[in-house]
Amino acid sequence: MKLKKISLRLRIFVAMLFVVLLASILIVAVAIYQYSEEAVDYHKQRLARKEKNIKSHLDFIIQETSYEVKTEKLPLILKNKIYEVSSIHNLTINVYDLDGSILMSSRAAFAQDSVPSCINTNVLNWLANTAEHTYVEKRRENGLLYQSSYSYITDQKYKPLAILNIPYLENDDFLDNELDEFLERISYAYLFMLVLASAIAFFLANYITKSIKIISDKINTTALGKRNERIDVDDASQEISTLVHSYNSMIDQLEDSAVKLAKSEREQAWREMAKQVAHEIKNPLTPMRLSVQNFQRKFNPNDPNIYQKVEEYSETLIQQIDTMSAIASAFSNFAKMPAQQNETIDVVNTVRLALDIFNEDYIVFLSEREEIITVFDKTHLIRIVTNLVKNAIQSIPSDRVPKIVVHVSLQNSTIQITVSDNGTGITSENEDRVFEPKFTTKSSGMGLGLAMVKNIVETYNGNITFTTQDQKGTTFIVAFPKL
Repeated sequence: MKLKKISLRLRIFVAMLFVVLLASILIVAVAIYQYSEEAVDYHKQRLARKEKNIKSHLDFIIQETSYEVKTEKLPLILKNKIYEVSSIHNLTINVYDLDGSILMSSRAAFAQDSVPSCINTNVLNWLANTAEHTYVEKRRENGLLYQSSYSYITDQKYKPLAILNIPYLENDDFLDNELDEFLERISYAYLFMLVLASAIAFFLANYITKSIKIISDKINTTALGKRNERIDVDDASQEISTLVHSYNSMIDQLEDSAVKLAKSEREQAWREMAKQVAHEIKNPLTPMRLSVQNFQRKFNPNDPNIYQKVEEYSETLIQQIDTMSAIASAFSNFAKMPAQQNETIDVVNTVRLALDIFNEDYIVFLSEREEIITVFDKTHLIRIVTNLVKNAIQSIPSDRVPKIVVHVSLQNSTIQITVSDNGTGITSENEDRVFEPKFTTKSSGMGLGLAMVKNIVETYNGNITFTTQDQKGTTFIVAFPKL
């Protein structure tokens, strides 16, 4: 899933949880690091304290001895005391001469073989050449970390007598137990914090995106052809308030534009309609004018055929008047559709009834069901079918065998009526203009039939479409919901 496709609410929620988890991980990491550093400092300081206390104890023994204080006499001076000091401080004590050879050890005799008999030369050099005269050696044996401190044992004049060695095992069991207990307690605390943070993040994300959701819903319902509502959001942030203000301003401008556009479209429609009406009326007026002028020029009361000529003249005028009446009726029907007379009808039977007015035997009617019951204006449905069939008849040239198929079906609660013909089809440049008022490719007619059909179908929340092939035929498809 791409990040840009994730909702803002989810991103805010995940981001807050990520921050809490990251903070928890960092705190735990710092705590573990701090414990590790404290363990190192603890062992270092503890070894230093032990070394200081043991040296003080040994110095006291040396001061109280009756033997001559010399390196060679130290085994006699510390003969029994070294075990006592080792037991008190709970540490092994090794004593080496100034050349690094072992003098004595507090270990039992059978374990003294494990005590190094000589000190490494580097250690001796370090003790001799540094101001502190102290050296701490670290080594790991069998997975355990040992420290071993080396320092001088001196007489009362601070003259080195021997080298004191104290092996020290770094036992971290106590610190490890403390760390485990600390991590266990803090894990419970972080679990509680995570649950609390999840709840806070959820409500906070909803609060932040609530205003955006309202604006989004309003924008999705915004349309030019209807009255759009302004947005009123309480307690919104400055950014949201700015966005709402911009949206409301856009709605006001859209409303003004819609009014101006509707007015312009109405004026344009009336102009186009007036031009079409004038054009259609002029067509019968011209022969009427010519007939009157011809009759006026040739009128002779003494002509024996005067009554016949008057009758021909009258028929011509009546024919043109009927044409004008038909034009007026067509435009009237298109401009103002009759009120809907909704009733429960059988679509199959109504379509069959509409086809009965046609005498053409090449019109074929098919239906997938015996009856399809719905609520519709029966007169409107008959007008739809008759207009489509008339257009189909007129589209078939005289040089081919005509065929028209009218088909009724029900698909997923949608009623479909298709009218197919094998006429000349619709050219690609005329496809977008088929349903325009006053558009026609015929030599006669006002071009209002398909526009009227479209108007009726859309009144019932339906639609009309078509498929066509040049010089092969056209199929019109009317679809509307079954009520």
